[in-house]
Amino acid sequence: MITDPWVLPLLVLAGVGAGLTGATAGLASLVSYPALLAAGLAPVTANVTNTVAMLGTTVGAAAGARPELAGQRSRLIPLCAITTVGGACGGLILLLTPSDAFTLIVPWLIGGASLVLMAGPRLRRLAEGAEHHGLRPATGVVAFLIGIYGGYFGAAAGVLMLALLVTVWSQPLARTNAAKNLITGSANLLAAIVFSATGKVVWPAALAVCLGSLGGSWLGSALVRRLPATPLRIGIGIGGLGLAVVLALRA
Repeated sequence: MITDPWVLPLLVLAGVGAGLTGATAGLASLVSYPALLAAGLAPVTANVTNTVAMLGTTVGAAAGARPELAGQRSRLIPLCAITTVGGACGGLILLLTPSDAFTLIVPWLIGGASLVLMAGPRLRRLAEGAEHHGLRPATGVVAFLIGIYGGYFGAAAGVLMLALLVTVWSQPLARTNAAKNLITGSANLLAAIVFSATGKVVWPAALAVCLGSLGGSWLGSALVRRLPATPLRIGIGIGGLGLAVVLALRA
């Protein structure tokens, strides 16, 4: 229960930062999750509340990136469906199993994804021939696993997804980033519904962060459109490595 009247406005501000960071770098939970912990929520409660709140980031990012999303429907729909199912599985795993083992794996996943993201163009050149010889099913499998991770924990799921997409798609980073926001947001959808049914979501906190993230993610989508691709990709990778180190130390 949140009793301090200043907490909710601060969570709105944290939501703005989370939406801005999520839409540009896929690191929304780097801002929102610690803010929820600082507000006094227990780790699991903060995690499920954050998953619900991050739906605002998806909506805001999609609204702000409509030009980049144009023409991508045919490949977005299958990946969104895959990550939605994966997210539901991840949410159930969180509720039914202890988190210690997965918590130890998470930093390695984020760190590896950050390195892959920074090497994305080179890996994409290596993958160009493979995509037409069986890589697409592999992409679906990896997307499903990222969906599970997104529903289970979520921090830097956007980095994981962006690392995957830049290796298999050859298009401007802004378009890939916009697709990443929608695909990872789909992973949150069913997970958020699952969490909402458990009674563990702190709704005032979730709504405060969600409200802020709507505006922040809309602004972030417009910002990505104007930033140079290579520094942005490297910056996201460095941010992901930093988050991996922080989570490894906590684990």
